Amino acid sequence: MSTAVVVGSGPNGLAAGVLLAREGVAVTVLEAADTIGGGTRTSELTPGLLHDHCSATHPLTVGSPFLRTLDLDRFGLRWCTPEIDCVHPLDSGRAGVLYRSLERTAQGLGPDGRSWRAMFGPLAAGFEELTDDLMGPLLRLPQHPLRTARFGVPALLPASLVAGLWRSEQARALFGGVAAHAFRPLHHPATAAIGLMILAAGHRHGWPVAAGGSRAITDALAASLTACGGRIETGVRVRSAADLPPADAVLFDLAPSAVADILGERLPVRVARAYRRYRYGPGAFKVDFAVEGGVPWREETARRAGTVHVGGRYEEVAAAEREVCAGRMPERPFVLVGQQYLADPQRSRGDVHPVWTYAHVPHGYAGDATEAIVRQIERFAPGFRERVLDRVVRTPGGFAAYNPNYLGGDIVGGANTVRQLLARPRPGRDPYSTGVPGMYLCSAATPPGAGTHGMCGANAAAVALRHLRGGSGTR
Repeated sequence: MSTAVVVGSGPNGLAAGVLLAREGVAVTVLEAADTIGGGTRTSELTPGLLHDHCSATHPLTVGSPFLRTLDLDRFGLRWCTPEIDCVHPLDSGRAGVLYRSLERTAQGLGPDGRSWRAMFGPLAAGFEELTDDLMGPLLRLPQHPLRTARFGVPALLPASLVAGLWRSEQARALFGGVAAHAFRPLHHPATAAIGLMILAAGHRHGWPVAAGGSRAITDALAASLTACGGRIETGVRVRSAADLPPADAVLFDLAPSAVADILGERLPVRVARAYRRYRYGPGAFKVDFAVEGGVPWREETARRAGTVHVGGRYEEVAAAEREVCAGRMPERPFVLVGQQYLADPQRSRGDVHPVWTYAHVPHGYAGDATEAIVRQIERFAPGFRERVLDRVVRTPGGFAAYNPNYLGGDIVGGANTVRQLLARPRPGRDPYSTGVPGMYLCSAATPPGAGTHGMCGANAAAVALRHLRGGSGTR
């Protein structure tokens, strides 16, 4: 029987392990922390309330080409979808409102509804075919070239140009807030891609949360792995190749620089150089609040939304992202607010609710953004401050300590530059190969990038499986 070791138990590491174990490979997953999950951990950060530590809302996970083959509901994974997926409130009193229903969203955008429908209707209708092509290496021939081209042409544009398709401030802000998930200046090429993809996913599957917290995703993956005969060992830190047990294949759910440190001189020079030059993006500054009565949003739809993007008009969001990427902390940062308890009430304690927030901040930011986050929320929810009973802060440095993959607080696994969108972590036919026979990178630094979809792990495991079966597994 072939053997494999996976280093790291985030969604990608576990997905890699499951794929290999299903094919009869004896898999052992090694996790340095005492609990599995990477960015999908959930716990009582404040007494009696369940808070997601990092990932929280999962539009790309529910439709993941690999995860949807696993029947994870057998292992306790249940999706909960809020009434409204996302709201982007504005100072004018209007708001961009995203529903799973394309028609309902378009109706709320007035004269922009027709062009919104024209943009996202075909993308949502063919979302499964689209993900088959986009959730793997992009430098390859697509299975569905016409559909992929229809996405790819606007996706390669700056978000600022695509936002210009809409005249109303609510449509522009709604798109801009989602595009800002790229952590890039919105006038840069290809910044439209992430906005288009996440919005299309929302219109196809909604923006669901996992019942009981994001940890339910990795708990289900872990149960699937053990059901296939795989093993998980926690509290095992791999610092060098000498710490690796003998195996026919090794997969690393780690940052490229960590793999370079572990493998040292075993890495080909060109690969080691690329891994050490891999670029990371801005950081996240997270504050989890315990809020009595919930957030008193002025905009009524925001009180029913799973996610609220707090940043004002499109131009203000774009300006904040420019500042952050230039290494400067904006006075009014872009803030994401998660109200997962609306879809999953078990996270609350009576009328006290967990409110998940983070701001985009410069890479490695050492200051305190707590007050800036509170001010931004107060701007659209007067009286919020008085409702806060408790808070827990995680700085960019705290993110890196919590998960070493989050260098400088970068929670998306690397800067979303054009080069790294198309060829991460390095140029080559096989982005998962380390150049060392039988050893592969399977973290979010590989295609298709950040998310709890598990596709980086599944793609890398497919390459490793070809190697184990005697095919080509390194390039």
